Amino acid sequence: QVQLVESGGGLVQAGGSLTLACTTSNLAFADYAMAWFRQAPGKEREFVAAVSWSGSRTLYTDPVKGRFTISRDNAMNTTYLQMNSLKPEDAAVYYCGARLGWVRITTDASFTYWGQGTQVTVSS
Repeated sequence: QVQLVESGGGLVQAGGSLTLACTTSNLAFADYAMAWFRQAPGKEREFVAAVSWSGSRTLYTDPVKGRFTISRDNAMNTTYLQMNSLKPEDAAVYYCGARLGWVRITTDASFTYWGQGTQVTVSS
């Protein structure tokens, strides 16, 4: 059974940093594009960042460009989201997803596997 497990969430002051990790099991990790989405209360889940299977291609939503960095370690079957200069509007449950290919990578419906999410709270 494929599992994605997020970790690293928590409470941080505005301007602070957090690093999220998504560790996978029973998945041919190196074949899959990985992405982070987030969902704030009362809002739909939205795309945050994605990284291709090789790590050579990344994509970010505009509000996080220059502040967040997505990366992956194929030897560890893990993808990361380094979040700097956090803002209150970044507060949400963050989910990682895995899928093959890159077309429509910003669309959550295109993802095959999901983690359970990790809460990020940013105090102002």
